[in-house]
Amino acid sequence: MNNLWSTSMSESFMLQYPLVSDMPFQKSRCWNYENGCILTAFERMYHATGEERYFTYIKDNMDLFIQDDGSITTYNLNEYNVDMINQGKTLFLLLEKTGEPKYRKAIELLVAQLKGHPRTKEGGLWHKKIYPFQMWLDGVYMTSPFLAQYAHVFNEHEWFDDIANEILLMERVVRDPQTGLLYHGWDESREERWANKVTGCSEHFWGRAIGWYVMAIVDVLDFLPLDHSQRGQIIGIFHRLAKAIVKVQDAESGLWWQVMDRAGEEGNYLEASSTTMFTYALAKGANKGYLEKWAIEAARKAYEGSLIQFVERDADESLHLNGICSVAGLGNTPYRDGSYAYYISEPIRRDDPKGFAPFVLACLEIEAFLRKE
Repeated sequence: MNNLWSTSMSESFMLQYPLVSDMPFQKSRCWNYENGCILTAFERMYHATGEERYFTYIKDNMDLFIQDDGSITTYNLNEYNVDMINQGKTLFLLLEKTGEPKYRKAIELLVAQLKGHPRTKEGGLWHKKIYPFQMWLDGVYMTSPFLAQYAHVFNEHEWFDDIANEILLMERVVRDPQTGLLYHGWDESREERWANKVTGCSEHFWGRAIGWYVMAIVDVLDFLPLDHSQRGQIIGIFHRLAKAIVKVQDAESGLWWQVMDRAGEEGNYLEASSTTMFTYALAKGANKGYLEKWAIEAARKAYEGSLIQFVERDADESLHLNGICSVAGLGNTPYRDGSYAYYISEPIRRDDPKGFAPFVLACLEIEAFLRKE
């Protein structure tokens, strides 16, 4: 291992978890968005280092599911679940490197889901078939970067308008004008118990939900054409939201709270996945020129705070990331009501890819910035 945290953490993860889908907390080996998080991070590691072991890890993990005919084991298109798109992101790298037709077929299978996916009246993707007329911030990350890369790679530029609509619609319906923060979910029908009967929004600002959204924006912008009519607006709302995020950063630790606007309240805690997602998005936004110096300063403070608070080295020299909220959703059974008590009640995990992967991404962006200094 070298002295870069991106490398040290990645190497430790691969050694401990040769198959991400077999991590102890995964109920069964299946195609899911958590796998996609870590494989996306290792794709960035591959591009940053050129080390083939990252590509091998990605291929080994993806080939558990991708069959020769392009079908995907354990994936069911008819569930119409946006989460299922996220693991498809590394298919583009696999296709580019190997030329194997199965990867193109798998990409087209996931795009077929999105072509027929149920939508709100303004074209927003439902989060899942089982959540009718609902959009969640999480879903923008699950679909938009994948679609943006598809549009770019295969010259299907009509998708860019759809992606821009998803990002802008989501922000418009869930933004709180007082804080500038975004509520976790929105129910167009206003039928869910968790939904405000006037606005349709859920009640609280959950850190990771906003983290998914800002990561989606900085990743989509890698592919959205410079002359796209809504590119400037997307960068503008990213800038505005980044300011609101930095405003609620914990001054002492540099981290962010599980429920973002309830700092220090009983049961609330400084949470790793939201912190690492914000660190990544702010640092990348600054590196790309979308955000100014204040953003990289906030990102560096969060990065240093994460090394102190969340990173742990065991006696066997393995590295871990602590403090990651296991999951948080809305509705379903047992019913998740979106209350403050609910968000602080979910278990906290170690090494969950939803925190570990954005930490690796954040490290890469901070390291890139430090090389330029």
